[in-house]
Amino acid sequence: MSSRDVISKMTYRSKSILFRCLIIFTMNKKKKAKIPDRLYPGDKVGVVAPAGPFNRERFKKGIAALESMGFAVFVPKGVFERDGYHAGSGIHRAKMVNDLFVNPTIKAIVCARGGFGTMKILSMLDYAMIQQHPKAFVGFSDISALLSTLYNLTGLVTFHGPMVTTLSDATQKTKKAMISALSSEKPLEITPEKGVTIRSGCSSGPVSGGNLNTLCHLVGTPFEPDYTGHILFLEDQGEAVYRIDRMLTQMRLAGCFDGLSGLLLGSFDNCGKDDEIFRVVESVFQGEDIPILAGFEIGHGKDNMTVPIGIDATLNTDRKTLLFHGCATQG
Repeated sequence: MSSRDVISKMTYRSKSILFRCLIIFTMNKKKKAKIPDRLYPGDKVGVVAPAGPFNRERFKKGIAALESMGFAVFVPKGVFERDGYHAGSGIHRAKMVNDLFVNPTIKAIVCARGGFGTMKILSMLDYAMIQQHPKAFVGFSDISALLSTLYNLTGLVTFHGPMVTTLSDATQKTKKAMISALSSEKPLEITPEKGVTIRSGCSSGPVSGGNLNTLCHLVGTPFEPDYTGHILFLEDQGEAVYRIDRMLTQMRLAGCFDGLSGLLLGSFDNCGKDDEIFRVVESVFQGEDIPILAGFEIGHGKDNMTVPIGIDATLNTDRKTLLFHGCATQG
């Protein structure tokens, strides 16, 4: 019986203990980021649907956008499966992810859509295999759970950025930022158009983060990240201010923000007035001597800048910049 067969027969509690031990072991080791290969025109990008089903017309336009950006696109037949509000069963979705990582013709993987269900496949992925076949993996929203876990368990630098269905009507700024993150031979520098300093300062550390709601739901699971020493970015959409307060408070009480190096706020589209959100953040992080900068075009807003997860950077609130120390891709 293979190790995968053994895991499949384990109870959820047993799996939870196993993965928690694996994560603790991984995090206690000095983490060295595994940097994926740089993308060039003509490289083949695979599309995967780890979460929810999607609108076919938006998907078609998104594929055309990827092709116009210079990439060949591979769409597995399984992408179009549907199981309620999921893009197929958990086993099916996990297999799609595993298959694209092991496929030698695929240089990068872009998610079709977020939605719901990414967390369900976290215990079904072959992380040892993924670690041996590092490649750029791009998505956001519900996909934040996968971006975070891939980095935490394998060291793979992942990319919080546009998905196929959001590329269908993405701005040129969003598309250029995605190409730059995946293809540039220079370290990225991200500067918000309307940066707001909530707390002044300058700090450095690896960048982590994603969708607030999704990351909050990782708390208490075996896949809960350790943000110690990290610059954390958060974004969300359609959440009332009191819910943002509750999620941030839960993460604070759970110790998620202990030892944090800095905080970035991305887009909080349809979440209430910015000033109210900023006051909540000030309250939750009261007493924390870390720089906090808001206004980044990251997430569900009009523009969605691609952010590498796992690359060291410096946050400077005076200059209102996030400057990465190295390239997010290589070769």
